[in-house]
Amino acid sequence: MAYKPSAEEVTNLRTATGAGVMDCRNALVRAGGDYEAAKKELDELGQARAAKKSERVAKEGLVGQYIHAGGKIGVLVEVNCETDFVARSAKFGELVKDVAMHIAAMSPQYVNRADVPEDVVSAQRDELRKSAPQDKKPEVLERIIEGKLNKWLEEHLLLDQPFVKNDEQTVGELIGSAVGVLGEKIAVRRFAKFALGEG
Repeated sequence: MAYKPSAEEVTNLRTATGAGVMDCRNALVRAGGDYEAAKKELDELGQARAAKKSERVAKEGLVGQYIHAGGKIGVLVEVNCETDFVARSAKFGELVKDVAMHIAAMSPQYVNRADVPEDVVSAQRDELRKSAPQDKKPEVLERIIEGKLNKWLEEHLLLDQPFVKNDEQTVGELIGSAVGVLGEKIAVRRFAKFALGEG
C-alpha cells in the first residue's frame, strides 16, 4: 500500500524546498515518507528543470544589495529571471539577498567560467606549471596542472563556490533549486563588491 504523507509532512517539505504542494506530496510518496530522500529528489528535480530552461531569455529580475560590518562592506548584484511576476516574488527576493550575502562573505571574482578572461587562465596555468613537480611525465604533469587550475577556478567563480549558508551545495545548485521552484530561468548577470579602504 502506498505511503500517505500527512498535511504537516507536506507543509514541512514545502517550507524547506519551496516546491509545489503536489511535487512535495509525490516526492514523499515515492520516498515512502523518508524526508531527506524526498528533499533530495526535489533538489534533483529543480536541477533538471533548470537545465531545460537554460536557453530561455531572462531579462527581468532585481538588483539586490547587501551591506555588512557596519557599512564597511557592500555588494550589488544583478540577478535576472524571465518575468516581472517572479522578480517580485518573496522567494526570488530571498535568493538575490542570499547571493549578495555570499558575495560579501566569499569574494568571488567572476560569475562563471565564461567570464574569466583567457589571459587570466593562461597566466594562472603558467604559474601552476612553474610550481609543479618537474620529475613527472608530461601527460601526468598536464593532468596535475589542469586539476589545480580547476580547483583555482572553483575558488574564484561565484557559481562554483560552496554556498556560505550551506556548504553542501554550490551557489549554482542553489540557483538551480530556485529555478525548479519558480519555473523560470534565473541567471546572475554581474556583481560588484566594495570594501572600505580597498583599491
